[in-house]
Amino acid sequence: MSSTDRFEIDFFEGVLDKDPSFYEVMIVLGDLYTKVGRFEDGLAIDEKLYQLNPENPEILYNLACSYSLMNQVDLSYRTIKKAIAHGYADLDHLENDGDLENLRRDRRFQRFFANLVKRSRPQS
Repeated sequence: MSSTDRFEIDFFEGVLDKDPSFYEVMIVLGDLYTKVGRFEDGLAIDEKLYQLNPENPEILYNLACSYSLMNQVDLSYRTIKKAIAHGYADLDHLENDGDLENLRRDRRFQRFFANLVKRSRPQS
C-alpha cells in the first residue's frame, strides 16, 4: 500500500469515526479499501451503503463487486441482477470489471449476461 493510500484511508476513517453516516466518505473509503486489497472492509462499507440506499444501482453494483471479490458468487449474482433491475446499464463495464471476475465464471451469470446483451442490441 502506498503512503498516499495509507494517508487517505486514515483520513477518511477519521472522518467516519466522527460522522459514521457520512455517505460520500463511505463511498470513497469503500473504493480505497478495494483498491488496496482490503476486500472484507470494502464489503462492510458496501453493505452499510446498501442499507442506506437499497435501490441505488451503483451501490448495488459495487456490492456485487465486493461479493465477487470475496468469492461469494451466489450473493454477487443476486445483487448484480438487482443492480440491473434498478437501472444499472453499463454492460461494457460489467463485462470487463476485474472485480467481477469470479462472478463471470458462473454459468448462471454467463446466461444472464448473454440475454442482457441480446436484449440491448437494436432490433433490425
